[in-house]
Amino acid sequence: MFHFISGLPRSGSTVLSALLRQNPRYSAAVTSPVASLIMPLLHSMSGASEFAVFFNDERRRTIIKAVFDSYYAGIPVDHLVFDTNRTWTGKLPLLNELYPKSKVICCVREIGWVIDSLERMLRKNPTQLSRTLDYKPGSSLYARIETLMNSDRGLIGLAWSNLREAWFSQYASKLIVINYDTLVAAPEAVLRGLYRELEEPWYPHDFANLSYDEPEYDAHLGMPGMHKVGARVERQNREPCIPPDIFAKYAHLSFWLQPEAVRKGIVTL
Repeated sequence: MFHFISGLPRSGSTVLSALLRQNPRYSAAVTSPVASLIMPLLHSMSGASEFAVFFNDERRRTIIKAVFDSYYAGIPVDHLVFDTNRTWTGKLPLLNELYPKSKVICCVREIGWVIDSLERMLRKNPTQLSRTLDYKPGSSLYARIETLMNSDRGLIGLAWSNLREAWFSQYASKLIVINYDTLVAAPEAVLRGLYRELEEPWYPHDFANLSYDEPEYDAHLGMPGMHKVGARVERQNREPCIPPDIFAKYAHLSFWLQPEAVRKGIVTL
């Protein structure tokens, strides 16, 4: 069985994956290449290719599912796989076609704090250029934010656009939204709610003994320590490192706080 983790960067998806991995029946990671493998395949099987005439919908579905099955070939069939990629919210029609019973868990956080968290990581690694900025330094904090907020390819902007697309689509009922602040303040309550929504038996997680790291992946991003999770899930109060006008500029983007979520069948934990 497949479920998916998506949403905004720096919003708790790594913490959530680290928690889910404690359950021996669950497979979860900081990210997955499956989405990036599937998109070129779709292009090759579409009208853009000279071989498009050899594919119908059934064959396309079979090939795409084979990518999932091959990548997770070592996972027992009775286990749950949580495949993580921020682009999945932009592919709900495809996920619904492939796995109609699957859910997409969307981690969210106030945009100002997402920007603040990324900027803090960049400042921790001043001798490196990050893939999150296309390996460009940016002339200033404000220039870096413009790059991050680009709706076509920016790390934050693209994820936000995909999430908003999913939120207002006919597949919105597939979404389970987890707010970062709630996750770190009450992790057990959030996890119990998630288990209920997935109709899974509860597993006793250890919220004080958590450990997860992807040093090679983070080094490749030019952001060492970006996905390192501390031993305990807890709220950390700190002063922001970005100016207050940035928080004000993006304060209106938290559409997941709108009351219409209930009407669309979206579950918020």
